[in-house]
Amino acid sequence: MIKFVYCVRKKEGASEEEFYRYWKENHGPLVKSFSETMGSLKYVQSHTIDTVMNDVGREVRGMRPAYDGITEVWFESEEALNAMLQTDKGKAANKALIEDEARFCHFAECSVFLTKEHVIFDHIEHR
Repeated sequence: MIKFVYCVRKKEGASEEEFYRYWKENHGPLVKSFSETMGSLKYVQSHTIDTVMNDVGREVRGMRPAYDGITEVWFESEEALNAMLQTDKGKAANKALIEDEARFCHFAECSVFLTKEHVIFDHIEHR
């Protein structure tokens, strides 16, 4: 499987409350409504929490400020994702999602890429 990872920054001028509410309550259900069309197997939003630990981790490493969150969308394979994007329904769904993202995301400050997981350990399964 592969994951489509989207590192998200909110649109300038939007409050954090507005941004997270829209992302979860509007965009999330929209993504879910297209899950069958797009062949997506799992969708997760991770909203950045406001904690001093973010600043400590960033400052020690000399990194940029945290993204406002990340989205992960699992697909069977890159080939399956590509095939879906070639269909009329897939193109329409992708267009609708991008148009909606433009309502709450600052595209120039976001990042998107495909990944493949390599689990080194997973203690969660044994909890």
